[in-house]
Amino acid sequence: MAKTLKDLVTAARAQIEEISAEQFQQIQNADTEYLLIDVREAAEYAAGHIAGARSIPRGILELCADREYPKRHEELSNARQQPVIVYCASGGRGALAAAVLQQMGFDHVQSLAGGVVSWKELGLDLAVP
Repeated sequence: MAKTLKDLVTAARAQIEEISAEQFQQIQNADTEYLLIDVREAAEYAAGHIAGARSIPRGILELCADREYPKRHEELSNARQQPVIVYCASGGRGALAAAVLQQMGFDHVQSLAGGVVSWKELGLDLAVP
């Protein structure tokens, strides 16, 4: 039987660690070193993103993370041993992204549960370039 997007996201969530917006805010406040990746499309990022996030859309994530790909994203491709937090609009693409990065050998990947939606629900601001 063919899988739906919901099936794929559910399977990804079973393999990854999700953190709440509150937990992420604590990480920020603790001044912990991490790489924050926004996997939404460029237009979504431009409309507002969490401060400090790098824009790497889900559609090119594997290319950017692959050490052997000539047009890789250096910061991401070299972050296999450091904490990486990914997020999207509502959590689905972030979960898929976290699962893929784990499969690619990233040791400590977390997905922001609820994405930007959960961030805004806490009344937290988004940066606009």
